[in-house]
Amino acid sequence: MSGKHHHFKGPEVSCCVKYFLFGFNIIFWLLGAAFLAIGLWAWAEKGVLSNISSITDLGGFDPVWLFIVVGGVMFILGFAGCIGALRENTFLLKFFSVFLGLIFFLELTAGILAFVFKDWIKDQLNFFINNNVKAYRDDIDLQNLIDFAQEYWSCCGAHGPNDWNLNIYFNCTEANPSRERCGVPFSCCVKDPAEDVLNTQCGYDVRLKVELDQQSFIYTKGCVGQFEKWLQDNLIVVAGVFVGIALLQVNVCIQFKSCIYIFWQYL
Repeated sequence: MSGKHHHFKGPEVSCCVKYFLFGFNIIFWLLGAAFLAIGLWAWAEKGVLSNISSITDLGGFDPVWLFIVVGGVMFILGFAGCIGALRENTFLLKFFSVFLGLIFFLELTAGILAFVFKDWIKDQLNFFINNNVKAYRDDIDLQNLIDFAQEYWSCCGAHGPNDWNLNIYFNCTEANPSRERCGVPFSCCVKDPAEDVLNTQCGYDVRLKVELDQQSFIYTKGCVGQFEKWLQDNLIVVAGVFVGIALLQVNVCIQFKSCIYIFWQYL
């Protein structure tokens, strides 16, 4: 018997698959870098980066966190997938595949829990909105987010305009010296199509009127109810988006697992 060892050459990696994965991930990586850069730039504009203790001064949710967290995750995953596919590095490919699988599992779990505990989620959404109503004037990004939500869903406050009593500038107490006392933000106002210039004072003193008269000037429905109605009206679209994202994740994950197997044999 010959003492020579026969080296088995594994299957070669398809250039199409390799560069498809590389291209997909470089886009993912660049998007992550863009999100991260926007988040860090916004923090720098607020002075947070020069005074880290100011993070604790934000009473409500800071939308910049969303950019930083999402951008950071996308940047790391994009880097791992991009370099892993280009250099045929099985460690980075495994990291990308496992992390993407974990994200898919967390999304699936969150979807199931959201359906089972929908009443609890509704209470948490109400608590979240009210907390951010209190901090409306504390952060310009938060203010823009609340204004966008109230304009988009034609709503005001969590359950109605009186939720703005939680804010020190809009509450109706006699001790409130603010000109916005007993008012609401302009984003609660019913828009007049004939107006070309936005009237930012349209919500002043509006809650001094009786509720029936308020309906002519502001939205009287809460954002929690309007958001639920929007979800019901767009259930097929929302479900389709989430299913599409899930299928894309599964497909990419399978492709990477296949590449890991091929690269492992090839090395």
